[in-house]
Amino acid sequence: MEKNNDYNKIDLKYIIYKTEELLELSKNRYKITIQVANRAKRRKYEDIDIIDDPINKPIIRAILEMVDEITEPEILSD
Repeated sequence: MEKNNDYNKIDLKYIIYKTEELLELSKNRYKITIQVANRAKRRKYEDIDIIDDPINKPIIRAILEMVDEITEPEILSD
């Protein structure tokens, strides 16, 4: 019996790269960590269904969104 592992679908290196990028871009590592945690916590309570999906874990989504907001501010201006 073959075990289906959803984590194979996640590009872990990409997530680690984006996490490091976020930490490098921030002036205060502690503050950005708290902001990521708070965003993930809000997302967790907003959409309970995403907890079971490893690709859409609240913490991963929060990290990726925050990096995009910092590196591509034109996305927010549209």
